[in-house]
Amino acid sequence: MGKSYYVKFETPEDLVNPILEAVRVASTSGKVKKGTNEATKAIERGTSKLIVIAEDVEPPEVVAHLPILCEEQGAAYAFVPSKQELGKSLGIDITSAAAAILDAGDAQHIVDQVVSSIAKIKGGKTEE
Repeated sequence: MGKSYYVKFETPEDLVNPILEAVRVASTSGKVKKGTNEATKAIERGTSKLIVIAEDVEPPEVVAHLPILCEEQGAAYAFVPSKQELGKSLGIDITSAAAAILDAGDAQHIVDQVVSSIAKIKGGKTEE
């Protein structure tokens, strides 16, 4: 299956685990908001350190506004392949389409690494 239209860039395989790890650590030692609505509010309030969006959300309209909003607000965001994995990283038994790391806690170094890697990816990508 192809990527949904809202996936603005390819997250490298070796970046997916650090992103999920950052969510996992931040949800225990920092502050993380779960779900699309909470992520949207975090972006609008400018409180998010990193927005994580699942690529397999159905219907895609649920999260399609997030990358656009992130770009407008200058918020860092990343994609992970599976909402199942994202839910697991958040420590919940259900899937999650999106999550917002507000306070990375012990995961700050991972978040910094992920944000700079994504900035490089987005900076080096060409518009199709």
